[in-house]
Amino acid sequence: MEIHFIILGIFLCIVFYYDAIKQIIPNWLNVSGAVVGVGYHSLNAGVDGFIQSFGGGLVCGIILLVLYVFKAIGAGDVKLFFAVGTMTGILFGLYSIMYAIICAGIIGLLYLLFTRTFLIQLTLSIIHMKESIQKKSLTPMEEFKRNRATRFPFIYAVIPGVLITFYYMVVLGG
Repeated sequence: MEIHFIILGIFLCIVFYYDAIKQIIPNWLNVSGAVVGVGYHSLNAGVDGFIQSFGGGLVCGIILLVLYVFKAIGAGDVKLFFAVGTMTGILFGLYSIMYAIICAGIIGLLYLLFTRTFLIQLTLSIIHMKESIQKKSLTPMEEFKRNRATRFPFIYAVIPGVLITFYYMVVLGG
């Protein structure tokens, strides 16, 4: 196993603590992760390492920025995936994003099912979507999204997403 995956694991454990307990990912932590990722790959592969590392961060960050614009995730999560991208590169970063989003959907669905609020939340979301379409405004949907009952720290989905990606890309070599 390459050392950058060990660094990534340590980084994600620290991020997990902050996001799960304090519900914030400090900028210094994301910046540190990105600097370590770019620095490591630059030292190991020179300019090519810098380009691949920084490119991985940029691509991952831009994709998550789209989710941030729609208020699906927080700004810390965008910066988190920038750091993950710098540590792992574009391909690993993209797969991690994909699996994290799938895991987030599963976690959200399980949360709704086990708290028995699924039908209530589904009904409310349909009502708010209909209202948004009728008013031609996103305000009703934004009000619905502010409900903390349907939110959880994205790191709960990021960790399994990265682990699934690691399994398929590193362990199985795919």
